[in-house]
Amino acid sequence: MSIVLKPTLAAPRFDALPPLALYIHIPWCLKKCPYCDFNSHEGRGEVPEARYVAALMSDLEFALPSIWGRRIVSAFLGGGTPSLFSPESIDAILAGVRARVPILPDAEITLEANPGTFEREKFAAFKAAGINRLSLGVQSFDARFLGALGRVHDEHEAREAALAALEIFGNVNLDLMYALPGQTIADARADVAAARHIAPPHVSFYHLTIEPKFHRHPPKLPDDELSADIGDLVDAELSASGYIHYETSAHARPGYECRHNLNYWRFGDYLGIGAGAHSEISFPSRVVRQVRYKKPEQYMERAEQGAPLLEEHEVPRAEIGFEFMLNALRLADGVPVGLFRERTGFPLTLVEKELGEAEKRGLLARDHMNLRASPLGRRFLNDLQALFLPREHPAPDRGPAKIVAFDREQR
Repeated sequence: MSIVLKPTLAAPRFDALPPLALYIHIPWCLKKCPYCDFNSHEGRGEVPEARYVAALMSDLEFALPSIWGRRIVSAFLGGGTPSLFSPESIDAILAGVRARVPILPDAEITLEANPGTFEREKFAAFKAAGINRLSLGVQSFDARFLGALGRVHDEHEAREAALAALEIFGNVNLDLMYALPGQTIADARADVAAARHIAPPHVSFYHLTIEPKFHRHPPKLPDDELSADIGDLVDAELSASGYIHYETSAHARPGYECRHNLNYWRFGDYLGIGAGAHSEISFPSRVVRQVRYKKPEQYMERAEQGAPLLEEHEVPRAEIGFEFMLNALRLADGVPVGLFRERTGFPLTLVEKELGEAEKRGLLARDHMNLRASPLGRRFLNDLQALFLPREHPAPDRGPAKIVAFDREQR
């Protein structure tokens, strides 16, 4: 008897397309922070809000054929510092989006904000415009570290903005960082204590990395061992206050997990509009990545011409398993086994060899229902994720979990 082997799929096949989120990038900020590697530009003079809003709407109209008939499950206005924009501009953006594409009635709509831009009336007007979740970039409650990070706000403004945000929105995330220059365990404990006192429903704690291109003489950061100890402290202190460490850098009270970021981590689709924004969009037999023009002036010019894309390419079969695992393995509970087929369009056998190697090394735990990083795999997430890299890609640096996908709320 002969055995007939089924041919390996060369292209994905979806029974149903993944959920679709919307990311809107606003690139200007008050001051470029020395650690920031995002597409942000220090605002000099008057920011062209009206022209940029019009460009965003042109960009969205350009994208409509690729998402026709699909509904937006969440939206995130990130930057830069979106709270630099007036409430009228934020209202115009959200109204323009609703006029062009359907949004779920209960969609989570998040705005990133800087405590240095806080005004109570302004933040209340953001809420009235349709923002129902605020992500506040505090980074630290210690004046020494805020100065080292180049932040424009001080610790008093951070607390005032956080408390007011809670009063206005209820659903608030505080962005904080650890492994800061010269930071000790005691320093980190004080930052966690300040966050616990404010008691937002969501806290993101990110491991600081500094890009050499921003610092000719970068400051000395805590070593890997101390950084890992600080990370363990953050986890223990927040867990003791009822937060669930549901993702590598994210802690939430039950029911307040960031739905927008969960869509990323579960390999959902996302449309990105705005200067430098990225998209990943699934079609019945392919997955496409897009990048918009990065410089704000060039982006606005191109959007006005109806051509905002800098680059578009199909995600090759060899990379899609890594793309999925890069995100899914950040989740503490992992993902259902069937989600791989549902979100990539390929059977799990595409990465069976890599899964076996990860199990052999004790980095992965799986059964017939679920796959997730083991405790060892969560601590050495770099090593686990690197196993799924296509062979032509170099492995990342070893060490505690520092590979980041969408590191900071939004991406």
